[in-house]
Amino acid sequence: MNTNQNKVVEFEDLGVKEYQPSWDYQEKLMKDIIDTKIKNRELPAEQHMPTSNHFLLVEHPHVYTLGKSGHEENMLAGIDKLKEIDATFVKVNRGGDITYHGYGQVVGYPILDLENFFTDIHLYMRNLEEVIIRTMAEYGLHGERSKGETGVWLDVGKPYARKICAMGVKASRWVTLHGFALNVNTDMRYFEYIVPCGIKDKQVTSFKRELERELSPEEVEGLKGKIRKHFADVFGAELVNK
Repeated sequence: MNTNQNKVVEFEDLGVKEYQPSWDYQEKLMKDIIDTKIKNRELPAEQHMPTSNHFLLVEHPHVYTLGKSGHEENMLAGIDKLKEIDATFVKVNRGGDITYHGYGQVVGYPILDLENFFTDIHLYMRNLEEVIIRTMAEYGLHGERSKGETGVWLDVGKPYARKICAMGVKASRWVTLHGFALNVNTDMRYFEYIVPCGIKDKQVTSFKRELERELSPEEVEGLKGKIRKHFADVFGAELVNK
């Protein structure tokens, strides 16, 4: 356990950014943290440097990403269809199956040294879900967990259960990568080309669909602010702008 715990999290809103450079940026931040941890192992405890934490929000152009344990057959669109709908396909090193990222979606990438907080991946995932559940509640939406399935859902246990937030993470030396994708003003037609998260019998949804209206740009900024607030509360962190 890190005896010099740093609960400050540097926050960045990257705006609209392609998937690959966003992933590359995450990898760089992760490498910097791990490099610090490796150096600290060679030093007495009183000389340890604190490790940094980061929380990125971003919106990606249309892209389908497949986790390392995923199945390519859950990608229903071929190369020609991907070109037609202006989407790309990327294999990634997170857990989980296939998911979609696109305009109108709020994607969150926490790159945390969990030794600054707690060394428990299961708790980490439940905390991420809790952030989204609390955010949804501010809009009158009752988000829930579905046993054995990560992410946040509505009407769990009913025939019309539907997922509003997908999650998939990777951790190395207790440093996290990847995160969550929350459907806000998302064009839900893009989910027709995949079996979302490999789950065939459940639907996906969005804030726009549930509230029966599109959130304005100002409202989306407000929603991001709520995610940021609940993230700080749930993780006991102090978020500062990078």
